[in-house]
Amino acid sequence: MTIRLHHCHEARSMRVLWLLNELGVDFDLVVYPFDATLRSPAFLALNPAGRVPALEIDGQVMFESGAIVEYLCERFPDSGLGRAPGDADRMQWLIWVHFAETLSQHVATLNQQHVVLYEDHMRSPIIMKIEAKRVEKCFEALETRLNAVGGDAPYLLPSGFSAADVAVGQAVYMARFFVHSDPFMRLHDWYTRITARPGFAASLPPKGADRLFAQPFYPPWPMPAAPAR
Repeated sequence: MTIRLHHCHEARSMRVLWLLNELGVDFDLVVYPFDATLRSPAFLALNPAGRVPALEIDGQVMFESGAIVEYLCERFPDSGLGRAPGDADRMQWLIWVHFAETLSQHVATLNQQHVVLYEDHMRSPIIMKIEAKRVEKCFEALETRLNAVGGDAPYLLPSGFSAADVAVGQAVYMARFFVHSDPFMRLHDWYTRITARPGFAASLPPKGADRLFAQPFYPPWPMPAAPAR
């Protein structure tokens, strides 16, 4: 069986790369720059949306990171990273695997505003502020969940580490370029713990690689002063 992941550094495909490393399976990695290569006929044959990830497995091609996460956990059940139908944690596993995309969508808007739009006049301070607040709301939801699970070192499921932690953890990795997680104590501790795993380290861009983010943090855009009355 050949598994091949088509990937861009610091994109949603990173959660699939992290999961593959956690699964401990052999796979090939094809890395693309953020340029017109993703719009080439060859790549569009893999993912017609022109985005990563695309995963070749079992003689077929998958895209959409949430679907890939579910499939890989079903394909490799002995890893213990999924939760099968009938498992007590199955519902929560599905919720949090897909919550990663809720958070990622807000991060994608912030990324567009801070990074993709390269001149100040193109950016919207209002959109930046709204989306940063939405990320904070997602952090609050995670803080509440981790408090509900309880214990000294909780994961998102009472039964322990899973692909839900991987999916959400990667989304938090991206979000932290725009919003600080430190005020959320449980979230910060959980994130520190899961990103100490070798699987996460192996999913990071290697030294010298072209990265999406040129700086470790992008401060919120200052709101314009209210006009004098």
